[in-house]
Amino acid sequence: MADPSFFDRMITHFRATCKYYTGYPKDLGPSRVIHFTSEREFVQLLHEGYPVVVAFTIRGNYTKHLDKILEESSAEFYPHVKFMRVECPKYPGFCITRQRKEYPFIEIFHSPEQASNQGRVADPNITKYAVKVLPFNYDLSAYGFREFFKRYGIWATEPK
Repeated sequence: MADPSFFDRMITHFRATCKYYTGYPKDLGPSRVIHFTSEREFVQLLHEGYPVVVAFTIRGNYTKHLDKILEESSAEFYPHVKFMRVECPKYPGFCITRQRKEYPFIEIFHSPEQASNQGRVADPNITKYAVKVLPFNYDLSAYGFREFFKRYGIWATEPK
C-alpha cells in the first residue's frame, strides 16, 4: 500500500483540527426546520417559550448552502431552539416588516414574556408578548450558532 499523498495528509489534518469542519455527509434524521406558513403559527411557536431562529431567504445557490446549515443546526439544538425558514417571495408581508434589503439574513427571536396590559384592553382574548430580536452576525455554521447561543445564554435552558 502506497503512502498517502500530500493532499490526503493535508485534508486528514484539516478534518482533525478545524473547528469549522462539519463532517458532511451526516445522517441528520427527519428535518426539524419548520417552514413558515403563517404569522399565527409563528406567534404560537414563540408562545412555547423556546428561542426561534428565523432564516429569511429567497431562491438561489447560497440558499441551498444555508438549508444544509439550518438542517445540521436544528438537529444539534433540538428541542431547545426551534429553526424556521421563511421564503420571502411567498410571504412578502412578513419579510418586509423586518426592513432589510439584503437576503438571506437570520434573526433570532427569544424570551417571550407576557406584556402587562396598560390602559384599556381592546379584546380580552388578545395576549401581548415582548420578544427580543437579535440579528445573527456570527459565522454561518453550527459552530457559529453554538457560539452565539453561548454568548447570549439562550440555548441550554428550558422554556419559562
